[in-house]
Formats: sequence, structure tokens, C-alpha cells
Amino acid sequence: MFYDHQQIEKKWQKYWEENQTYKTSNNTDKPKFYVLDMFPYPSGAGLHVGHPLGYIASDIYARYKRHQGFNVLHPVGYDSFGLPAEQYAIQTGQHPAVTTEQNINRYEEQLKKIGFSFDWSRELRTSDASYYKWTQWIFIQLYHSWYNKNTDKAESIESLIQHFEEKGTEGLNANQNDELNFTAEEWKNASEIDKEDILLNYRLAYRAETTVNWCPALGTVLANDEVKDGKSERGGFPVFQKKMMQWSMRISAYSERLLQGLNTLDWPQPLKDSQEYWIGKSQGAQVQFNVEGHDETVEVFTTRPDTIFGATFMVLAPENPLVETITTDAQKVEVDTYIEETSKKTERDRMSDVKNVSGAFTGSYAINPFSNEKMPIYISDYVLMGYGTGAVMAVPAHDERDHRFAKKFNLEIKKVVETEEDVQEKSFDSKDSVCVNSDFLNGLHYNEAKAKMISEIETKGIGHGTTNYRQRDAIFSRQRYWGEPVPIYYKDGMPYTLPTSALPLELPEVEKYLPTEDGDPPLGNAKEFAWDEANQKVVATDLIDDKTIFPLELSTMPGWAGSSWYFLRYMDPNDEETFVKKELADYWGQVDLYIGGSEHATGHLLYSRFWNMFLKDRGYISHDEPFQKLINQGMILGMSAFVYRIDGTNQYVSKNLAKDYQTQQIHVDVSLLKGTSDELDTEAFKAWRPDYAEAEFILEDGKYITDREVEKMSKSKYNVVNPDDICEEYGADGLRLYEMFLGPLEQSKPWNTQGLSGVYGFLKKFWNLYFNGDVFEVSDEKPTKAEYKVLHTLIKKVVYDIENFSFNTSVSSFMIAVNELQKIKCNKRNILEPLAVIISPYAPHICEELWSLLGHGTSIEFEQFPALNEDYLVEDEIEYPVSVNGKMKFKISLSAQLSAKEVEDLVISNEKMQQILEGKTPKKIIVVPHRIVNIVI
Repeated sequence: MFYDHQQIEKKWQKYWEENQTYKTSNNTDKPKFYVLDMFPYPSGAGLHVGHPLGYIASDIYARYKRHQGFNVLHPVGYDSFGLPAEQYAIQTGQHPAVTTEQNINRYEEQLKKIGFSFDWSRELRTSDASYYKWTQWIFIQLYHSWYNKNTDKAESIESLIQHFEEKGTEGLNANQNDELNFTAEEWKNASEIDKEDILLNYRLAYRAETTVNWCPALGTVLANDEVKDGKSERGGFPVFQKKMMQWSMRISAYSERLLQGLNTLDWPQPLKDSQEYWIGKSQGAQVQFNVEGHDETVEVFTTRPDTIFGATFMVLAPENPLVETITTDAQKVEVDTYIEETSKKTERDRMSDVKNVSGAFTGSYAINPFSNEKMPIYISDYVLMGYGTGAVMAVPAHDERDHRFAKKFNLEIKKVVETEEDVQEKSFDSKDSVCVNSDFLNGLHYNEAKAKMISEIETKGIGHGTTNYRQRDAIFSRQRYWGEPVPIYYKDGMPYTLPTSALPLELPEVEKYLPTEDGDPPLGNAKEFAWDEANQKVVATDLIDDKTIFPLELSTMPGWAGSSWYFLRYMDPNDEETFVKKELADYWGQVDLYIGGSEHATGHLLYSRFWNMFLKDRGYISHDEPFQKLINQGMILGMSAFVYRIDGTNQYVSKNLAKDYQTQQIHVDVSLLKGTSDELDTEAFKAWRPDYAEAEFILEDGKYITDREVEKMSKSKYNVVNPDDICEEYGADGLRLYEMFLGPLEQSKPWNTQGLSGVYGFLKKFWNLYFNGDVFEVSDEKPTKAEYKVLHTLIKKVVYDIENFSFNTSVSSFMIAVNELQKIKCNKRNILEPLAVIISPYAPHICEELWSLLGHGTSIEFEQFPALNEDYLVEDEIEYPVSVNGKMKFKISLSAQLSAKEVEDLVISNEKMQQILEGKTPKKIIVVPHRIVNIVI
């Protein structure tokens, strides 16, 4: 019977939509399972075949869990704010909302075509005011919270104010920017502005001067992952380090909890490792060094206080505020020039560049508090202001980077850890050796020396033992248009939150999406964007009088704001009273399975975990961690095609002749190849772009053969394959099966369209099991043991594979089972019905059609997954190969229940064996039960 995949798939996609088959109920009587894909950003290019890989895997798992009787939440939505839409708006003048809507519609059409079992009724878009109302609400909760280190959680700012009123800062143990000291009396006497200023020091969302990645050409601050090699990822514009007043989130308060929480999660180890590295916990001491001729001290954090006698110079971060104070007039030009150069590098670049050594001498000296020796103070970009104190004591004998610096600037290298190595030539770092040249530490091992030195530092009153984290607070401001407005207005220069009743603060219309002439963010162009405090509403900006009408914050939130809590909104997407009802958050709890790319290892995943912990602290939800199990899917790679252009000409030489010419390799669109071959359609190539219209070709055997290479699938490499074309030719079920069949989910693998024919052939075979020629024919006759064995072998394998996310081996098992059933001409209902259920998570359209043909009026989706009966897998008979002196002589079928001794007796008495023995007695008989019999004569 002809397998018409196009008609079948359209029919069932229409059925699922009309019947809302995948709509999830909040029925809390059933056990729940929450399957989630990482929030897609809808780009203008639409999906290529690499994008659905993770979605197909999560969809298979969601469908499998429905078959097991779970109430499955499998939602979809769009991370629809972002820089690309804004850049397009700047270039074309088209509102980002328009292009975003077009992109989403394109994505939705493509996703529906692949047959995903998403609950579309819960679809979210971060750029919808009904969604970002609650992002703004969470921001307000963060603003009105502080971190109490005694209770180890976030609390209402009201409890902090109460503490100030009763005790001032006495006994306060808070996460803060600066350590403040004042009495209850001083607090009560402070002005409102001073009180607000003090509270900003403790709030979890606060405003402070911060070093940021500033891109003048884009007019905005960029996140570290939006900057590559000192340039913006989008557009390739120069990026500089610049100090600006910015909103920040106090994620540093959660560093230890974020670190410990990793122990409870089922995540890939490399992903946990990168979070651990990013958080960067280290234990050591905070120590103050006096600066010769200045009242200032330089404070450093060191993990190796035991090596302080070996500290021979100091290095400050170029942006350390002390630099300006302690730089001498003679060194000022050199220092300023160096600071200017450093500003062009991002922190990430500075951290990763371990080979280049650079710096500038400030002209000042610190005094080593234990050796009393003078230590020259330098600045260098390998020291970061955000880590520790923005200053290091350099121990070049025992630190590789310090050693390189000392060699470059000809500084003293002093050995303080016992070693035979020549520390003048190479640094030696060890925690096993004893201290030398270190006065009262001599002869002590690392742990003893560290403890003794911390004790001495504290006795001298120049510091204390402490734990430090590399993780810095997250910058939350973006000087962009297309993002969530920050619900803040300014009175007397101080920030105040809008009342929650005024939310959402909607994104206003602007005439242009560029910064204003005064350098304000694009929202500065809005005509209606001021806050009328008396009437509690947004009014025209020209009414601002700073008495009752005040300016609103002109920055918007970063891309990660909306994606840090979207998994909670899916639980209760249409609620207008709260971001999620507590009982629904308690029912759905954590995401049970989260699938997405490893590139989100730090940014998105850390921020989501932070917001989740905060919301738990404030009592809005009950679970600490958002994502219990996480899988990083690999990449599907494209097979690029290249032509060879002879240098200085418009001539193109075929692949195997190119070695005879000086050529340049140029990417060409894979759609210009003939069929599935490597041959270029030369006419199509000439029509592709105007500069190729006059192309001439040097052919081999009358053909132009392209070169091919496996690379990342990307528009710029012209190697993308559109899933729509695949669905058209091979069907969505063919695409789904093939993507899973390519290899293990976590690995990257090359795409090859030719491989689809094998999977499509399998689907046709599977379809035809249910037909006799053109007639649907399924028998109610009882299946044979052999037929049951094929089915239950498949059930056992597929259950194991799905539960271990080994989807590729399941597809192989389907092929084996269908081939075996075809061979034995099985058409029994009791085999073919469960077979359709087993295959349906992978290929839902064909299985729905077969289920309907089998006489069922309801969807296959909620049928119970077939139960395994191991009895059908027990062998009745075993065919034993019998080998004599290492050569196989014959086979004998024996009962599977026989013991090794019984097998031996039956083989020896067998007529064929008697002929081989010719009356001799075997020297040795080896029976491997259920496998083989070996006889030595």
C-alpha cells in the first residue's frame, strides 16, 4: 500500500490542533512529569535541521511519559526580546515587534510541521507585556530584599530597616557593597535620601558604578558572551571597558548555595565544572599592605598567605581606584596609556590570555608587613577588579603568571617553598613542600603554615582569614530599546520602584532606536515616558518637574531577565493575579528533564538558579533548584560545498584538477549541487549571484565536482538544510527518526540527506506490515511464541533506551523488529497494536494513522505503553554449535532447560559425534551453557 506521508501528517497535525490533544491539565491527582527545551530565540532565518535535535529527543520522552500515565507538561515559547531584532530595526526602521512576530510565526509553522507534542495553549513570549509585567514584579521583589547571612537567605528590606532602627549596623551580617557603620540614632536622624542611599548598599537589585563592556557603535553595554576578541559578536564593532552607573543583581550573595546545589543535580559533569569554575571559590586571607608615602593601604586577597615572605612586588588591576592616587607624575603618561589599551579588552579576554605579559609601573612602593621590604607596585591586565580586591601580592617563585611578569620586568624572585627546581628559571607551585626563607614559618607544611600566617595577620590587625568567590554581581542594565523596561523612577537622584499596581510598565513608542543626541539610551527618545507620582501613571516626558512628575529609568533589562523564570510561568501562564499560583508551583515543582545547548552553562543556568533560590527564600515557591536533570544535545554539522576559483580570474576549476593551479576555496550553497551528488549545477551557480554570472569552468569528465567538508551548520557557510524540504520529501516522521538515528544525543554528528532514504524505507516497511497489498488486513488470530518474542525483545530494548536517552539504538531496534515481523509475515493485532504504541513517540503521525485504521476512535497518545513479559524471552531451545579441536563440525538443537552435564551427555551420544570419535574417548569437553560445546580429542 502506498505510504502517503504528506496526507497523513497534515491530517494528524490538524487533528491534534483541533482536539488540543496535548493540552495539559492541572489535575494534581496524576503523577507529573515536566519536560522542557531551552527557550528558543526566534531568528529571521527560521529553523535548520540542526535546531530540532533536542526538541525531538524531549518530545519522544514527553510522549513516552504520557504512555506511562504521567500528567506531562511539555510547553513552548519564545525568548523574544534581544539585540538582533533591535539591530534590524535600526537598519530598516521596522519596529522590532513586527519582525519578532514574523519570526515567531515562521518558527511556529516549522515546529508544528515536525509534529511536536507541545501544549501550545501555554505559549509564552518574553516581549508580551502580560509576561514581562511579572519579570518587572520579580525585579521589584529583588529591589525590596536583602541577604541575611545569619539566616542564609533573602529577606524583606523591611526587616533590615527594623534592624537599623533598633541597633544600627551592630550585629548585622549582610551581603553588601561596602562595610558601613552607624548607630540606630544616626539612622533615625538620616534624611530620606541618605537612608535610600544606605539601603542601596544592601538591596539584591541595586545601582552602582561598575566596569562594563561598552560598545559605542551599538550604543549599549554587552554581556561577556556577546563580545569576541574585543569586538561585538553582532556587527564586529570595537568594545571598551568603561565605568558606568548600572543596575546589578547581587548573585554573589548566593555563590555558596549555587556551588553546593550542584551536588543535588543530575547534570553533565563538564557543565557542573564550568559553573564551579565560574563561581570560583577559594579560601585564604585578606591582607593590608601600607603604601610608602601615602595614607592609603592596598588590600589583597591571597589563597597562599603561607608564601607572603616571597612576595616581591604588587600588581593592581588597571581600573583599581588606587591607581590614580598612587601613580607618580613621572609614571602618569605610561600608566594612562596602558589603561587606555586595557580598556579595549573584555574581562574574558584578559582571563584567557595567559601568554602575553604586559604592565606599567606606578612609581610607588608597598611595604611587605612581614619582611619590611619595599615592593614596587605595577598595574597589569591579568589582575581583574572583580576578583578579590583588584590587587595581588606577587610571589614569582611559586606562581607561573607572576614569574613571567617578574622575568619581563626584571623583578626579584625569592624562593619560600622548598624545592630542587631553579626558581629563577621556572616557578614551582606545591602544597606538599615545607616553607623556607620564611622566618617563623620555616619547616612548616602548607596547612600548618597557612593557619599560622592567618593567625599572625589577625594578631597584627592587618587582615583576616576569608573565603572568596570569583563570581561577580550580574550587570542588569542594557542601553537598548528592545527589552523589558525597568520599573524605576528617579526622585532627587534616588531610584524608587513603581507600585506593583502600575505594572506592566510598557515599552513606549520611539521615533528611532538609537541613543539620543545626549547619549541617553534609546528610551530617551520616548515622548510618553515619565512617572506622575501623584496620579500613579505614565505621562509625557515634557511634563517632568521633579516635584510630582519624575524621569523613568531609560535602560532596559538584559536578555537573561525573561529567561530566568519562564519555566515557572509555564505552570500558570494566564494568571493575572500572580506570576504562578503556589499550589501549581508545588505540584509541577522542578523541571524533570531539561534539554539544551552547553553554551548556556554559566549565563542562563546560573541566573535561573539564582532567581529560583531567591523566589524560594521569599516563600513564593518551594523548590531550591529549577532543573533536576539536564542534557546537552550535540550539534548537527553541515556538509559544506566549495568551489576553487583560480586567483585573479573568474575561472573555477573542478576539485581534482585544483592542485595544478593557484586557487582560492569559496563556499557555495549546497542547494546548487545536483541531487545528492557532489556535482555543481553550473548554470544554477551562475544565476546564484551577479558576480558569478560570467563564471567559466574547467571540468573533469564533463562535470564540475565540488569539494566537501563537515563544518558547523550555519547560514554563512551556505550549508544549512531546511527541515521543511525534508518534511516535504521524507516526512516529519522520517526527519524525527533520522535525527535520532544519527548517533548518541550528546555527540555532534554530520548531516547527510542521502541517509534519509534508509529511514524512509523503514517507515514504508512498517506501514506495509498492516496491509496485504492495498488492503488493510490485521488478523485477530493468537500470535505465535516467535512473534511475541520479537515484540517483547523490542519492548525491553526500547524502555531501556528511552530511559537512558539512547534514542539512536531504539531506531535500530525498530528496524530489526520490523524486518523480523516481515520475514515471518506477522499481521496479528496483538503484535501490531502494541508495536504502533512503541514506535509512536518517535514517529507519531504514521502511528496515529495506523491506530485509527486498527479501529480506534481516540488518539494513540494516551495508550498504556506495552508491559514487558520476560516469559516470552525465555528460550525453549538452544542451537549449540559443536566444535572438535577448534573446528565447528555440526549444530544440535537442545532444550534451554538442560544442565551443562546433560548437554555434554546428549552431544557425546549424538550419531554425528559418534562417527567423529570413532570409538575414542574425548580428552576434554567444555560446555558454555546456551552458547557452544568444545571437544578436544
